[in-house]
Amino acid sequence: MLDQERLAELRVWGFTVIRDVLDGDTAAAMREFVEEHAFRIGVEHTHRGTARHLANLITLDPMFLLVIDHDAVLPYIEQTMGKDLILGSLSARVVRPGEGSQTLHSDVPLALHRYGNDAPLMMNTVWALSDLTPDNGGTRLVPGSHQSHLFEPPAGLTLPYLMQPTLTAGSVVIFHGQTWHGGGENNSDQLRSAMFGHYRNSHWMRFQCDPHDGFREEWLSSMTTRQKELLRMTAGVDHKHGADFYER
Repeated sequence: MLDQERLAELRVWGFTVIRDVLDGDTAAAMREFVEEHAFRIGVEHTHRGTARHLANLITLDPMFLLVIDHDAVLPYIEQTMGKDLILGSLSARVVRPGEGSQTLHSDVPLALHRYGNDAPLMMNTVWALSDLTPDNGGTRLVPGSHQSHLFEPPAGLTLPYLMQPTLTAGSVVIFHGQTWHGGGENNSDQLRSAMFGHYRNSHWMRFQCDPHDGFREEWLSSMTTRQKELLRMTAGVDHKHGADFYER
């Protein structure tokens, strides 16, 4: 049964936290994979803050499939957005010691903010692979900002109610796509690693990263029906689909 307080937090604050969704061994295995591959095949990411970026985890290892329809997380997204969803992308950021803050921002283009808050076009999840703390720059969020219909804070606006939850590895933040958020400065001496599961309305939306591009057909047999629906793979892996990164 869904927790009514968490649903209220999503409506009013624009985010909620679910702790210890992944066990320690699973979170550690994902973190080890992400950190190794981010520096081997990832890219330098400079959009709103520097980090190593590893895109389209779904195509790299099937262990990541379990997070996209996790029964502790996805039902809250479905309750808020409806069940007509796709996974826009599952990617990771690895932030090194000394790297600075991201600017606060929304993930929904400004032109789409007019579509209202009760059934948003997009929601996001932050999966902590490291412990996320104010010291290492865990995700900052501005409660209620999803109702502002602004892409980012206006210049000079003070934000006295900014929140930065402390999360153990394996915990998850779910947030409305219009909620202002951004990673903080990593003042620790350790890497900070997290995954980002990005959900979009289905039929009228394209992927952010195309999961069909590099996905191995032999993984299909172990997938759940819902995973196949979220990745548009109910008929298998086929041609490339429309995706944001093809446009860049």
